[in-house]
Amino acid sequence: MWPFDTIPHSELMQCVARRMVDRRMLHLIRMWLTAPIMEQDGKRKWRNLGSNQRGTPQGGVISPLLANLYMNRFLKYWRQQGKGDELGAVVVTYADDFVILTRRSPERKAAEAARDWTQRVMSRIGLTLNEQKTSIRDAWQENFDFLGYTFGRHYSLWGGQPYLAARPSKKSIQRLSRGVSEMLQRREKRPWPQVLERLNAMLQGWRNYFSYGTISRAYQIGNNHVERRVRQFLRQRHRHSTKGTRRFSSQEIFGRLGVQRLARR
Repeated sequence: MWPFDTIPHSELMQCVARRMVDRRMLHLIRMWLTAPIMEQDGKRKWRNLGSNQRGTPQGGVISPLLANLYMNRFLKYWRQQGKGDELGAVVVTYADDFVILTRRSPERKAAEAARDWTQRVMSRIGLTLNEQKTSIRDAWQENFDFLGYTFGRHYSLWGGQPYLAARPSKKSIQRLSRGVSEMLQRREKRPWPQVLERLNAMLQGWRNYFSYGTISRAYQIGNNHVERRVRQFLRQRHRHSTKGTRRFSSQEIFGRLGVQRLARR
């Protein structure tokens, strides 16, 4: 379900109107919010979803902007009520995805208070927390994923001391591996320089985002997968009868052939 299916249009438009005075633009946004959508159901047809009084269209170009704008109501009220100081907590948010970080306590009182307060305020402004994704975690005991990272306890390679850190999540690594595999299919017939350009753009984008925290293991997994897939791709393209480990060695792939290696800057 789109997280902002329940945003009430009247309250949302009030938020927009506080920041915009152009009546024609306000009218355009309201029309866009209530416009019917094209849906494939046996045959293409137009139909309205819901009451046209709530929600922003999923996939709409300005839906994330409006969602952030409406979510700011919750963040502003959090600050006005001084909940951060009261609970020793910090809200970290990205569009509709957010976590509330509190200091560890055996009773989890601050975490429970933050969750209960958030549920009440969200209900008041017409939003609903996703029950499946809403939980209280002790980062020293349990990992949790947020924005592609896994947060939790790690152990130092020198002495085995525990510490809290972030690392690219398993799903993020799997998505990278899947993307590389889909790009380097046998059916890909473009010249190698074009294939290389697309591959390096993907790797660079992934590295730019996942450059924080404990990243060495994730980079090693990514590099190993890229090396295997590039070798297989070139071996098939050049009809090489062997495994190609000598002709397309690691040094060749990440050297003369120009494939970018995931590495800390």
